[in-house]
Amino acid sequence: MSVTCGVECVVVLGCMRWAWKRCTYIGSDDSAAWPIATSDEFEPIPRLCRIILAIYEPDLRSPKYAPAAGYGLNPDCVIKRVAYEQTLGHAPPYLIYLDHVNREIVLAIRGLNLVKESDYKLLLDNKLGMQMFDGGYVHHGLLKSAIWVLNTESETLRRLWEENGSAYKMVFVGHSLGSGVAALLTIIVANHGDKLGGVPRSLVRCYAVAPARCMSLNLAVKYADVIHSVVLQDDFLPRTPTPLEDVFKSIFCLPCLLFLVCLRDTFIPEGRKLRDQRRLYTPGRIYHIVERKFCRCGRFPPEVRTAIPVDGRFEHIVLSCNATSDHAIIWIEREAQKALQNLKELSTETVTTPPKMQKLDRKLTLEKEHKDALERAVSLNIPHAVIPGEEESSGNTEEGSSSSVEKSVEASSHDGKTQHSSEIEKSCCKNARTNWNEVAEKLFKRNESGKMLLNRDVSDFVT
Repeated sequence: MSVTCGVECVVVLGCMRWAWKRCTYIGSDDSAAWPIATSDEFEPIPRLCRIILAIYEPDLRSPKYAPAAGYGLNPDCVIKRVAYEQTLGHAPPYLIYLDHVNREIVLAIRGLNLVKESDYKLLLDNKLGMQMFDGGYVHHGLLKSAIWVLNTESETLRRLWEENGSAYKMVFVGHSLGSGVAALLTIIVANHGDKLGGVPRSLVRCYAVAPARCMSLNLAVKYADVIHSVVLQDDFLPRTPTPLEDVFKSIFCLPCLLFLVCLRDTFIPEGRKLRDQRRLYTPGRIYHIVERKFCRCGRFPPEVRTAIPVDGRFEHIVLSCNATSDHAIIWIEREAQKALQNLKELSTETVTTPPKMQKLDRKLTLEKEHKDALERAVSLNIPHAVIPGEEESSGNTEEGSSSSVEKSVEASSHDGKTQHSSEIEKSCCKNARTNWNEVAEKLFKRNESGKMLLNRDVSDFVT
């Protein structure tokens, strides 16, 4: 009897300890050891958030829902606006903006529309480990959407880039659902800049606001030099390891889902999570906006922390009443603007003394952080993670590997769908990189006039 009571006490104490740790865990704990970002590197984020907000505005010349500081864009420089009627469910609405002041060509994609069936279809078009791309795994539906956007707008983007001296940055930005499309679109452009007139990787940037988990860990770290994710304190989406399709199936009972996910992940070892190559993560470098503290009421002046984490990459669900409100683009824009103002004030306080870190030194620091993150991923045995030297050597063999993939596709086309998919799976496992032409060939087909159409049976051919 005493033994039974002792076991019960241990179990109760263990449960109480777990409940205490989970209930006292706050969003700022994820980035407690990260350094503070500089105002120069964070400066584009509030401005790009306002461009995303402009997608929701029906008339930019007489705005009805403009933020306090306005949208900050010239309506005459909005090159193109695409609504649901034009995307036909292939992608969320987006706009293309030519920013002469900052020398940028911006393609901004809006977030999930809860009343649009096409957005749900895009999210649900995925299964764990369904789509392998560039040596890692990505969300299948978001990749299809990114390829559709690139095929549709490649000529427009190419023309804008060439007309402006081939010197403007190519910036892709998105919120929520759109962040996943923008991030995967960036990966394609970074590897195949010739599709947009030869844009170099150094001029390609992506800002994923309230990002969706859309790529495996090796890709998230590999492209941290071009993809930047922005997370507001307790936002639930970057922390939810449950596949997107399951999250939005349960959108009307989200607190229940988050609690169950939190309970399940308690019993999954960290090493097992890292070794699961199909597990999707928040892409790129992360900027974490922190504005609340434990057991404190109200909001504090926001600060921005940044890093390229490998292990401990927003893996803990935060049981917070702000988990959903922190996902809203309007709140992110407001807090990002406040955070930028605070960063500028900190930098001007020491105007009489040299800055602690020069711009060139900060650039070198960012490059070193990226290299260290890649080496950390290799040391943790992350599947398909490579160090910079190995990455370059694999890039030299890309042309030969892609041709072997295309040969296997052509050879297997006569032997039925089953053999076709198995051949492609073997080829993808052998080669660290996936060629753009191969992916486009699998996801799209050409009609008699030569126009590319979405292949309705793509799920049978993509592994």
